[in-house]
Amino acid sequence: MFKTISATKARIHFGDVMKQAKIAPVIVERDGKAEVVVLSKKAYDQLVVAKRQANFQKRLAKLHAQIRNELKGKKLPDIDKR
Repeated sequence: MFKTISATKARIHFGDVMKQAKIAPVIVERDGKAEVVVLSKKAYDQLVVAKRQANFQKRLAKLHAQIRNELKGKKLPDIDKR
């Protein structure tokens, strides 16, 4: 569950915010609107890896589409017959 805190309280109690962020992300609000999220380095690293994997999957799908388009029904040669 996310914890929400005001920007003023986050500034005053930043050490506590850091401790809480190791457990779950902390949403920091200003004027009642969510502005930023404080999260652990581990959670951040997981997001970065997931983003890289998603980008890789998109690039791979695009390359597959290009290859299918260029082949236009032709088969790829066997790898052993080079």
